[in-house]
Amino acid sequence: MCADLLNLESEIRTLENNGVDMLHIDVMDAHFVPNLTFGHDFIKAMQKKTSLPLDCHFMVTDPELAMERLGTLRPGDGFTAHAELKDASGAPRSYEQLAKEVHDMGAFFGLGLSPDTPPETLERNLPFIDVVLLMLVYPGFAGSKMVPGIMDKVARTRMWLDSHDREDVEIIVDGSVSPEGAREMAAMGASIFVGGTAGIYRKGMSLEETIPQFRKMIE
Repeated sequence: MCADLLNLESEIRTLENNGVDMLHIDVMDAHFVPNLTFGHDFIKAMQKKTSLPLDCHFMVTDPELAMERLGTLRPGDGFTAHAELKDASGAPRSYEQLAKEVHDMGAFFGLGLSPDTPPETLERNLPFIDVVLLMLVYPGFAGSKMVPGIMDKVARTRMWLDSHDREDVEIIVDGSVSPEGAREMAAMGASIFVGGTAGIYRKGMSLEETIPQFRKMIE
């Protein structure tokens, strides 16, 4: 979402050449969040242009339909839905079947938590997830400010996962992740860092400069 979309293939090559581990794609439906971004055809086109894993973050009200329209994921790709969605009874929605479809493709399945959503919301789906994505900003737009005090949620989530015997679940942090903030959150238990406008797309600096600096902070 932060990239130069009119020169995206060239920019992907720059990201590849500078050691980025995966590409994070924000899919929004202008309903779950107030923005509209990339769709299924865009993801399919990217799958043809890069061997990097695609970390697809679906901020949508119907992730099952999104998976149906996407059709396939490659081994190593990821599909993250949101834990805030409810079933007909008002309880957190079960993602058992969707997670199985994702896992059958060799991809990883995750659940996202918006800033006000506690990690306990994951409990119903805890057996099915590989990653938890913590939003450090209110989702919808690039360049948003980090919610004050939100980094403490990284440590709380790590402790909650570990106390439920899910030490294997990785934590992704997303939203206003600066290199310095990434270093702090790595110490708290985060292991995947989405580098947006505060991370690698910093004004006045090239990706060739920012990516090595960012990586140095989390190694």
